[in-house]
Amino acid sequence: MSTHFDTIMVKINKASPQDNAFLNPLCFVAKQPNSLHYIGTLPAERHLTIAIVGTRKPSSYGKEVTKALAEGLARRGVVIVSGLALGIDAIAHSAALDAKGTTIAVLANGLPNIYPATNRQLGEKMVASGGAIISEYEPHSSAKAYQFLARNRLVSGLSDAVIITEAAARSGTLNTAAHALEQGKDVYVVPGNITSPLSAGCNALIAQGATPITSVDEFIAQFVPTSMPASSQLTLFAANPEEERIILLLNKGIRDGDELQAASGLDAQTFSLTLTMLELNGHIQNHGANMWSLK
Repeated sequence: MSTHFDTIMVKINKASPQDNAFLNPLCFVAKQPNSLHYIGTLPAERHLTIAIVGTRKPSSYGKEVTKALAEGLARRGVVIVSGLALGIDAIAHSAALDAKGTTIAVLANGLPNIYPATNRQLGEKMVASGGAIISEYEPHSSAKAYQFLARNRLVSGLSDAVIITEAAARSGTLNTAAHALEQGKDVYVVPGNITSPLSAGCNALIAQGATPITSVDEFIAQFVPTSMPASSQLTLFAANPEEERIILLLNKGIRDGDELQAASGLDAQTFSLTLTMLELNGHIQNHGANMWSLK
């Protein structure tokens, strides 16, 4: 069951791909939409845009790598596109927001309704943060089963490339990959455990020629080489040199607290206080057992 935006003022706008720079790539998709309805703010011009999609029931591995990719790309100014579905889609949108980036969703039903209803607040946050929610369907129309697959051509069509972080062998996500290939877009895939059903679709795509992502940092640096270095972006929120030092160490992959302290050169009291402030400000995450990561 869908729900509508009931906590913010909603204005449904209308734009044509022929007349809107950001939407212009949709002029070249199958069954080109003559116009689209949207809530929020579309970028005034084309920016590097990547779709991140995947299973609705991701593993902890799928969640972690999706968050890392979406945050890292969004920090470098990449627009993140997905379908506002449960699972990977929602994680990608949320991670882009956490990075203060721009994220856009494409729905399979008419605005201002949000499906699934559990993602209504996420949709509101996206709009409030300068992003947009798009639909090719008339306002207030309900979603039909076939529209979810039809929507996928717009997700890939809006994007310069598509990333699939986790998908089963019969996942609808593979339909997005097929559209991307038809549109001449690059498809990047996160490889997974060959015994995991949730990675069967990803591994099959790699076997068919999709490009594997074997390092989040290397992929981001290669894909967005002219943007501000990731380390410069990461330390923007550091309040002092001690916080900056720990952030950079975490970004290098050091997670164990004892190793972090030794590498930082900070005394125990200063190190503990710095970790506490970074955690309270939402910049790092405590995973228990003295293991830490960037949030």
